[in-house]
Amino acid sequence: MVNTKVNLCGIELDNPIIPASGTFGYGYEFAELYDINCLGTFSFKGTTLAPRFGNATPRIAETPSGMLNAVGLQNPGVDKVLSEEMVKLKKCFHKPVMANVSGFSPDEYAETCARMESEDQIGWLEVNISCPNVHGGGAAFGTSPAAATEVVSKVRKVTKKPLIIKLSPNVTDISEMARACEAAGADGISLINTLLGMRINLRKQAPLLANRTGGLSGPAIFPLAVRMVYDVYKAVKIPVVGMGGVSTAEDVLELMMAGATAVEVGAANLVDPYVCRDIINDLPRVMAEYRINSLTDIIGAAHR
Repeated sequence: MVNTKVNLCGIELDNPIIPASGTFGYGYEFAELYDINCLGTFSFKGTTLAPRFGNATPRIAETPSGMLNAVGLQNPGVDKVLSEEMVKLKKCFHKPVMANVSGFSPDEYAETCARMESEDQIGWLEVNISCPNVHGGGAAFGTSPAAATEVVSKVRKVTKKPLIIKLSPNVTDISEMARACEAAGADGISLINTLLGMRINLRKQAPLLANRTGGLSGPAIFPLAVRMVYDVYKAVKIPVVGMGGVSTAEDVLELMMAGATAVEVGAANLVDPYVCRDIINDLPRVMAEYRINSLTDIIGAAHR
């Protein structure tokens, strides 16, 4: 019998499958469709200190083999997430959950994380320094090693929870960013977030998205994710969570061989809400096909 368990920053997961932030709500929405306790965990919707309405519409656009989104971190703010969303979540999910956090200054990141510190069910803090859709927000922190260091250092001071930093692919050297985060106290790295893209409405002769640009996700970016996970695995000693265009159990194995300890599934949830459940169910078959007894054995296998 195959072993799908992995250990992410000191917390054991039944399997490495994690629905990515922004594609799985706060869990209870998907719990109406299937028992989400089959998941390793999930990263809930990006949370900021204050409520955000998000960007103007249109803010979603299809592309070949993917999609653009410029949602703009729409969320009710950390206080309501803790007092309302977490209450609903606890009724349907009984494992540690990953909290995704965004902000517009190092102090704001730190304050949001500090408020989450007392919530027992939050197992990891996934600090998103890579959102490309909010002007003056995450992108600035995710493209500068010095700025990333400042955010990680301030958050590290207010929490004992495992700290996973979500990196932007929109940089010259993502390994440099990962090393800076590790040196500042990060316990793990997650990558890749979306790549900046744009579509033009031919009839209006204007950008299709109200925000002009959006984040490209979906199968189109999978080869880029594999390459960047591979590079970051070589650059740091802390665990890597891989993501970007994942939609099959085979994709999961490929990212793990590149160096990922766990794998997030994003845009595919918006195409097929059962995709994470189906990947988990298919993992034993695919592992057997490639003669893999334990997933921990293949983490970084492509480097050997």
